[in-house]
Amino acid sequence: MIRHAKGRFNIAYCRLREAGHAEQTINKSRFIAVAAYCADERSVAQLLRAMATEHQSASHLAYAFRLKTSQGIVQRFSDAGEPSGTAGKPILQLLEGRDLINIAVGVIRYYGGINLGTGGLARAYGGTAKLAIDAGEIIPFVEMQRIHIKLSFKQLDYFIRELQKLGGRVLDKQFSDRVEIIAELPEAEAQGLIERFSDSY
Repeated sequence: MIRHAKGRFNIAYCRLREAGHAEQTINKSRFIAVAAYCADERSVAQLLRAMATEHQSASHLAYAFRLKTSQGIVQRFSDAGEPSGTAGKPILQLLEGRDLINIAVGVIRYYGGINLGTGGLARAYGGTAKLAIDAGEIIPFVEMQRIHIKLSFKQLDYFIRELQKLGGRVLDKQFSDRVEIIAELPEAEAQGLIERFSDSY
């Protein structure tokens, strides 16, 4: 299921800075959750693939994610073979309720031989997801912008220090007669930094 939620960007969104992990056993079923920052569907797929590889004998891997795109908020969930609406949906409802974006949460279940019922499943999946989110670090979401900038070698260290002060990071560096940098930083700070350091963008 995919939904595009448009016109809601005035909401103060939040995101995870650090991944969170949680585990609990409910009526002999073992539930393991991972909540992580994901910038796009590719990184969501990488997270889920890593979880599936680590837990190859698990009964189910339910998940939900919410991503900010140019078309709005894209969100999807999977009940992973559990009764409809009992696994991925309560995870997604948790993400919506906390206004979390650019996040994916996967919850593994090792079946313990006792049926939990639809209400019990929803509480188990949603509750384990909540524990994983609470174990991570939630921070306000800041719109980021990617920039391409050329610097002299003597500017490089100073540029990196200033970039980090603004909450940015270097994504790539290429060296020739000058240093070409691809960096990411808060959108509100990007133009000012470009004007200070570069004649190329």
